[in-house]
Amino acid sequence: MFCYLIFLQKIAFIIWKFSFHGKHVYTWSTRLSRNEMAKDVIISALLIPTSEILSETIQAIFGTVNAAKEVLIQKENFKKFSTYLERITLVLRRLSKFDSDNSESLKIAVEILNREIKVAKQLALECRSRNKVYLLLNCRRIIKHLELCTREISKGLGLIPLASLDVSSGINDEISMLCKDMLDAEYRAAVADEEILEKIKLGLQERNVDRSFANNLLISIAEVVGMSTEQSELRKVFEEFKNEMENVELRKDMEEALQMEQIIVLLGKADVTTTPEEKEKTYFSMRNALGWQPLEPLQSFYCPITGDVMVDPVETSSGNTFERSAIEKWLTDCNNLCPLTMTPLNTSDLRPNRTLRQSIDEWKDRNTMIMIASIRPKIQSNDEQEVLHSLGKLQDLCIERKLHQEWVIMEDYLPILIGLLGAKNPEIRKHALFILRILAKDSDENKERIATVDNSIEFIVRSLARKIEESKLALELLLELSRSNAVRNFIGSVQGCILLLVTLSSSDDTRAAEDARELLENLSILDQNVIQMAGANFFGPLLHLLSSGPESVKMVMAKTLSEVELTDHNKLSLFNEGALGPLLQLLSHRDIEMKKVAVKALQNLSSVPQNGLQMIREAALGPLFELLYRHSLSSPSLREDVAATIMHLAISTTVQEADQMQISLFESEEDIFKLFSLISLTGPDVQRCILETFCAMCQSSSGLDIRTKLRQISAVQVLVQLCELDNHTVRANALKLLCCLTVDGDDSTFLEHVGQRCIETMVKIIKASHNVEEIVAAMGIICNLPQDAQMTRWLLDAGALQVIFSCLTSGDSNASYKRDIIENAAGALCRFTVSTNLEWQKKVAEAGIIPVLVRLLVSGTSLTKQKVAISLEQFSESSIGLSMPVKKHGVLGCCFASPEIGCPVHLGICTLESSFCLLEANAVRPLVGVLGEADIGACEASLDALLTLIDGEQLQNGSKVLAEANAIIPIIKLLSSSCARLQEKSLKALERIFRLPEFKQKYGLSAQMPLVGITQTGSSSMKSMAAKVLAHLNVLHEQSSYF
Repeated sequence: MFCYLIFLQKIAFIIWKFSFHGKHVYTWSTRLSRNEMAKDVIISALLIPTSEILSETIQAIFGTVNAAKEVLIQKENFKKFSTYLERITLVLRRLSKFDSDNSESLKIAVEILNREIKVAKQLALECRSRNKVYLLLNCRRIIKHLELCTREISKGLGLIPLASLDVSSGINDEISMLCKDMLDAEYRAAVADEEILEKIKLGLQERNVDRSFANNLLISIAEVVGMSTEQSELRKVFEEFKNEMENVELRKDMEEALQMEQIIVLLGKADVTTTPEEKEKTYFSMRNALGWQPLEPLQSFYCPITGDVMVDPVETSSGNTFERSAIEKWLTDCNNLCPLTMTPLNTSDLRPNRTLRQSIDEWKDRNTMIMIASIRPKIQSNDEQEVLHSLGKLQDLCIERKLHQEWVIMEDYLPILIGLLGAKNPEIRKHALFILRILAKDSDENKERIATVDNSIEFIVRSLARKIEESKLALELLLELSRSNAVRNFIGSVQGCILLLVTLSSSDDTRAAEDARELLENLSILDQNVIQMAGANFFGPLLHLLSSGPESVKMVMAKTLSEVELTDHNKLSLFNEGALGPLLQLLSHRDIEMKKVAVKALQNLSSVPQNGLQMIREAALGPLFELLYRHSLSSPSLREDVAATIMHLAISTTVQEADQMQISLFESEEDIFKLFSLISLTGPDVQRCILETFCAMCQSSSGLDIRTKLRQISAVQVLVQLCELDNHTVRANALKLLCCLTVDGDDSTFLEHVGQRCIETMVKIIKASHNVEEIVAAMGIICNLPQDAQMTRWLLDAGALQVIFSCLTSGDSNASYKRDIIENAAGALCRFTVSTNLEWQKKVAEAGIIPVLVRLLVSGTSLTKQKVAISLEQFSESSIGLSMPVKKHGVLGCCFASPEIGCPVHLGICTLESSFCLLEANAVRPLVGVLGEADIGACEASLDALLTLIDGEQLQNGSKVLAEANAIIPIIKLLSSSCARLQEKSLKALERIFRLPEFKQKYGLSAQMPLVGITQTGSSSMKSMAAKVLAHLNVLHEQSSYF
């Protein structure tokens, strides 16, 4: 019985509790009183098991938390509220573990808790579904209801009979702490929300606020609720709010409905709430009723203190009206009496005279309308000063009020202002640009109006190219116009506009550069503008879209990169700014067309070696080789572009820095074989690229290895066949690669595959081809072929000697391509001048080639001089045997015939054609000149040629000739050469020359120091020889330890 009484007392307490707080129940859509709820609680609690009630409550909490996550406003406050609910869930789960089905008081407490949570859920649902603006304007009410729900749930939680459930002290403390936290909970509106409410309060108090206030207020509301501030969106926000306020259900709360109507009237003053047609109709209705003469101000408009028309009239306690600033200053100066009535004033009682202020504003508006209309004909005058003065007035009016700008637009000033941009006077143009920018600012409608005037953007862009002050004004105007999506296309389509903007983006004027970059960014919303920017070398927008745009846009950007003409600097910049990554992603795309544009873009960009090396490092080769080997029949053009790209990468490996880790195109011999095998399976374009790829690789750091492996896979045989093709491009590249392989190849390979037909083909190419590179390669092959007698015979039969002569004598030897031809021709000639075949030598001499060689000792490159000297050496080796004895005349003959003079060296009769004598060729001094050059090869070959003059019994005579040609001193200088071989040859020569006393005496002193140096640093054999020479010079005793 006692327990039953306690139970009834608790029920009575609950009923009282709900009766007391019933007036605070959330009433937007939930209209149940807590009295009714309490009755339902008692009935339902007695019928439902506690476990079911707990389960229902937990589910209700989950539903409320989920609803709170989707609210449109006050998200932080609802998040805080949800945290409390989640803590309650944990408590209820722990309570459900106790045997509490017989605890009627627990059932009722939980049921009450459940009901309160449903009320909170309804609040969250309202905040999820209602108009955002309406919710913002009611944010204080929402917070108040949220705090009420938190407290009521806390009180419901406190009704749980913890003592009768025998719960632990920990749970008891936890519930107590949770209840306390919820009772103390406070929710606050965001600062921005409060600022909006204060602005609305101010606007409702002022009543006669202007449009700019309403415009700014509506924009602020849109920003706070997270909506766009575009005019079309602002109009949509207002219309949705207005429609919601017309909801019949809402008008049950008349006080709220009245307040909302006032707010709608306030926001209705904003520009976006009325159409341009409505504004224009209203304006002309007012203006046409005014006449054309301005009205004088009424006497009541003047401030009695200042004598000026008042701006902010306020009424004092004496009933008189003054300008606020004037009366405040009067009172500050300790004047407590009314300036008019001299009666005491209440200094704290200054009331705005809104009626008078409205009258003054209407008078000002009337006169301003008349003034704006009257200025129009004046700025069309031929008097420049009148135009400038009128533009100044118009500019001041536009700056003064936003409303004035609307009137200027309605008076159709835009075509006139645009027309003034073509005026000769720059000051007129600058005024017009400034006014246009004011009109365009913060008005998408005005921006569109300006853009649709005939040639308006063209005129503005023209000013963009003028002097800096006018250019900056035009730039500011274009920037303002570009903030409208509808106008951007007009700007980008004007020829030269984007190029000018790109130029200005690098201006020394920081502000102009920033504006230009911002304008370019605005224009980049259109793909065609981005493409134009890329054409003007402004790649930021393109790279952004290439990286993060939709796939269709990525494809357009990649296509642009494949087609646009780029400098090497631009290509480097694109890679440095991140173009490679997105292109490699497109390269692996499943769509074949995407692969195509990616490959073409990479082909364009990889022509710069640094980019090619970066592509190799970032694993571009794998996808490229995969495309090359797989996409043949389905897309031949793709294979061609891939091959060209791989060719660029190969070329890039030839310019690697020596101190960097060397990278190669191929990882194994199989890679080389696979790529070379494609030559036989593809068309001319791919063949050309593969051949050029191998040519480049043969000249890279791994060239020796590549050349060796190519020869091993029978590349020579394939190339010989390609050299006979009619396709000149493929043939030229096959010749170049074959030339590379002949540089250091095994003679047997070429003896096997290069036959008479191939040699005849080479000679024909040199004779008939107009491709310089092809001629250079063919002559290079002839130069490098094995010194085989049969091959030389084939060459002679094919007319190679005449071709070589032609190459050595035709054209300007200073031209780079000619130098290459002459070098190879000089090298090819060496096989015909060997001293072992006098027949070949005579053919060369009879062809008149020896004088040409002598001239090349002066005018040729170092390599040419080396090859020429070798030929002259070989000729000179034969001279001693070919020199004819001098005929001896009889006694009578001596009287009548002049004696024949023999060669000073060979002591016989020498001629170029018969004995190939160096002296007859006047080659000695040119050869001596080569001794002083830096190129070791040329020096050595020249020395070898000169030393043929002192061979054997020619020592005495040859040394005299060398001395007369000033050759001894250069030979002595060669003792200090960095080349040991050259040192040794010069040392041997001097050892023989210094056997002759006259030369020892004349040149011995000059040779002493170099010789001593060799005895200290040279090899053992050279030390011994140097000591021997020093002994000849009497510097060392013949018993010296050097011997």
